[in-house]
Amino acid sequence: MASVEELDHQVDSGMGSSDARSPEVKSLLPDDEDDDEEDESLTERLLGLTEMFPEPVRNFGYNVGTCLYTCIKGLYAYSCSATWLVFSSSTILFAPIIFEMERAQMEDLQRTQQKQVLLGPNTALSGVNTTGLPMAPPVQR
Repeated sequence: MASVEELDHQVDSGMGSSDARSPEVKSLLPDDEDDDEEDESLTERLLGLTEMFPEPVRNFGYNVGTCLYTCIKGLYAYSCSATWLVFSSSTILFAPIIFEMERAQMEDLQRTQQKQVLLGPNTALSGVNTTGLPMAPPVQR
C-alpha cells in the first residue's frame, strides 16, 4: 500500500497545492531545525565581507577610517581649547569694563539721591547737570 506522501505526489498537479510537506511551502516556512546554529555578530559579518575585497582596497579603507577618526578627535580637542581661550580671554578683558560702568552708574544714582535729599524732590530732577558746574540763573527782562 502506498503512503500518503506518495499518493499526494502522484495526484498533485502543482496548481494550488498548499500541502505543508511540499518543498515549495517548506522553503517559505521558517526552519525550526536551523536554531542550532549561532547567529553571527556584526563584527563577524563585516570581517567576512572584507574578505571579498582585495588587500589594497582593505588597506585604503582602513587608512581612511583611521585618518577620519584622528582628524575628528583632533578637531574636537582644538575646538575645546579654542572655546576655552575665547571665553576666558573675553572674561578677563571685558569684566573690568563692565564693573567700571556699573560703578559709574551707581555713583550717578547716589549723587541724584543725595541732591534729592538735600534740595527736595523737584530740584534733584530738574537741576541735573552733566558738566558738574552750577547752572546760570535765568535772565529777566
